[in-house]
Amino acid sequence: MIKTQYTTDKFAMALSLACAAHCFFTPSFLILTSGFLSFSVDNEFIHALILLVATPISIYALFVGYRNHKTFSFLPVGILGLFLLLSAVLLGESMLGEFGEKAWTLSGSILVAYSHFKNYNLCKTLDCSCHQE
Repeated sequence: MIKTQYTTDKFAMALSLACAAHCFFTPSFLILTSGFLSFSVDNEFIHALILLVATPISIYALFVGYRNHKTFSFLPVGILGLFLLLSAVLLGESMLGEFGEKAWTLSGSILVAYSHFKNYNLCKTLDCSCHQE
């Protein structure tokens, strides 16, 4: 049984929450620190970078969880969440609007984090060895 699922589930949950936090708190952070920062970071670049890191880790953790537990219930939720995150970046604010992009990002982040949380709890319920470090 693969022992890296413990780490990937937690890391994927953290990245999903970081994506949501970035989406909602970056504007406030930039306003509060505008006098202190001498550089500007493109908001879409950070969004795409987080997604570039989070997507392969989430896919890996979801499929390893499915392979270890033989339970399909959390897999579609995670894939839907990743689809929402990916489409929010690809379609962007120009097609979805500012509210639509934030809503898709938040919904996708919540779904991905929820699926990894359910996967983690399923493993604890089954008392399997895949989460032992």
